[in-house]
Amino acid sequence: MGVVLRNLQNVVSLRRARLRKDVETLRHIFGVQKFDLGIICVDNRKIQRINHIYRKKNQPTDVLSFPFYEVVTAHGICHLLGYRHETEEEWNEMLQKESYILSEFNRLTGRHLEPLTKRCT
Repeated sequence: MGVVLRNLQNVVSLRRARLRKDVETLRHIFGVQKFDLGIICVDNRKIQRINHIYRKKNQPTDVLSFPFYEVVTAHGICHLLGYRHETEEEWNEMLQKESYILSEFNRLTGRHLEPLTKRCT
């Protein structure tokens, strides 16, 4: 299955070929190669409008409001698979999953990425 990438922002420089390769690596680690995946990069103003329309929250989301790089993709895929961080229990579960995924990603790519999810305070 395929990956569709759209960059609708110009705040963060984005190399599409590199992103596509990294997304494929993350899909392999997550075991979701059989699903199509669409990634749309937008700025904070756009995601805030989308949140306001669809979620009635007039603020940017945590996933798309960060500068776009490989960790954000892992974080976003965790959300797509149903992981949340509304409670401390959910936060810890997502942190554990994201840490595992990134350790595998780092092992396969030689990178040293860390999870976006931080300990719940």
